[in-house]
Amino acid sequence: MVRHDNMIPDGHFHKNWQKYIKTWFNQPMKKFRRRNYRIKKLRENIPRPLDKLRPIVHCSTVRHNRKLKAGRGFSLRELKAAGLTSKFARSFGIAVDPRRQNKSYETLSRNVQLLKAYQANIIVFPQKAWVQIFRNMNTTVASKNFRVKQPSIKLNARIPTNEEKNFEAVATLRKARADEKYSGRRQKLKKIKETGAETVRVGKKARKAEIVE
Repeated sequence: MVRHDNMIPDGHFHKNWQKYIKTWFNQPMKKFRRRNYRIKKLRENIPRPLDKLRPIVHCSTVRHNRKLKAGRGFSLRELKAAGLTSKFARSFGIAVDPRRQNKSYETLSRNVQLLKAYQANIIVFPQKAWVQIFRNMNTTVASKNFRVKQPSIKLNARIPTNEEKNFEAVATLRKARADEKYSGRRQKLKKIKETGAETVRVGKKARKAEIVE
């Protein structure tokens, strides 16, 4: 018998399991075909860039925000700081996201430097002359310099100091949280104590002033 509120066992153990097996023996050939397709697409788009330039942003949530990734597009503030317009940037292989907002000066300056480096490496040809110049050209400049690179933090092993051994992280965080929570009440009670008042207006009722420590 099933105890409490558990699920009723209904396991059939997949008797016909061979019917649902999938194999990928053509994986090496698929890799070769994808590479040939990229080369073909690269030759057709010369001298235009094959992929769009995208900004370097942080991942969302507290768990992953220390990692970097390629964003949807550059913000209008970043384009303006780099001396570009959204229409001009789109025509030269730069992704633009007008909805994105900059909340960090570090990310803003990093993406502005990325745009300036991209402008320094790009070559602008006349509208009709580039067809004759690059008609028989099979190679182009690789965009490896503009890929997202994860920051590497290397720490050397050392002996912890006495101050680090005696540091209590939980107590420090709780004290900081309490200081932030009661900062306004403490300032009000301190002001009342200095003026010599006996009661303080807290909410809708008048209560005795008590120092919260």
